[in-house]
Amino acid sequence: MGPLQGVKVIELAGIGPGPFCGMMLADMGAEVLRIDRARNVPGAERRNMSGDVLGRGRRSVGVDLKHPKGVETVLRLVEQADVLFEGFRPGVVERLGLGPEVCLARNPRLVYGRMTGWGQDGPLAKVAGHDINYIALAGALDAIGRAGEAPVPPLNLVGDFGGGGMLLAFGILAALVERGHSGKGQVIDAAMVDGAAILMAIFHGMRASGFWSDERGTNMLDTGAHFYDVYETADGKYVSIGSIEPQFYAELLRLSGLEGEKLPAQMDRSRWPELKERVAKVIKTRTRDEWCETMEGSDVCFAPVLSMAEAPQHPHNRARGTFVEVEGVSQAAPAPRFSRTPPDISRPPPHAGQHTDEALADWGLSADEIAQLREHKAIA
Repeated sequence: MGPLQGVKVIELAGIGPGPFCGMMLADMGAEVLRIDRARNVPGAERRNMSGDVLGRGRRSVGVDLKHPKGVETVLRLVEQADVLFEGFRPGVVERLGLGPEVCLARNPRLVYGRMTGWGQDGPLAKVAGHDINYIALAGALDAIGRAGEAPVPPLNLVGDFGGGGMLLAFGILAALVERGHSGKGQVIDAAMVDGAAILMAIFHGMRASGFWSDERGTNMLDTGAHFYDVYETADGKYVSIGSIEPQFYAELLRLSGLEGEKLPAQMDRSRWPELKERVAKVIKTRTRDEWCETMEGSDVCFAPVLSMAEAPQHPHNRARGTFVEVEGVSQAAPAPRFSRTPPDISRPPPHAGQHTDEALADWGLSADEIAQLREHKAIA
């Protein structure tokens, strides 16, 4: 029922940001058909995949992409598809015979998405890398961390998922909108280094205006400020405080018991270190739950720092259905939300090749054609 219902997508299976993009599109109602490597050992691929959250919502076809008939099978699917996306190094799909030129020749309306770390061109285009490398080159990693300490990798959220998979999904949707006007498909070059760089846009502006220092951990949003940080509580847990605006800062002082003290001005950066010590000392006097009773629901801009196990149980998340359970695995529900066409998780993650016959038949191949492909070991 999602807003992308009726959109047909081919996903050439990969890791990390590609599957995340596929999950986003499938959650929104697109029919995403994942092309996995053919595994012809009976039962080898038939394991429980419920923990593969990024694989949810689509069917899997096992195809041998090194077999000419396997490649031709994918090209037949391309003829019916709205979108194809892949996440290989530049040149790999061309060598397989599934590059953009070949696919667009079969289907000029195809939106062809390409997900890489460094991009399709440039000196590093064909070099191996991971999220940590892409965000490092983009200038994002250097800005994350505390003063006097090394940069801290923010999991692989910024490169792989925010700057990668989300950027690719955005590019695909933009190209589909444009195709509605022109009737033509096109190729999207989504690079994680580009995505991480554009996520830093506001900080480049702040730096140009003199409001942001290159010295890590000394700025308002990077743990430099006493009113924007996490603090340890009496029970060894943490709370987050983001009292930037004056009225919210006043509420912080009131509810923390600091209101009556003669303190330096909030925005006196030279005094931030001593103010941080003072706030930390106060927060350490109570447990996390006690601070929740005092501050949660106020305008302090406060929230407890929850673990992955705790987050689904929080009353706000429970009220909104922010998390769901699929085959016993807790995971984030589809987002964002829509008033008329609510997204949904249509099916649990598949094992490789699980829907080969079913999906190929739905996409127009006859039973005889499927049998011949299997006889040639071109499909799982």
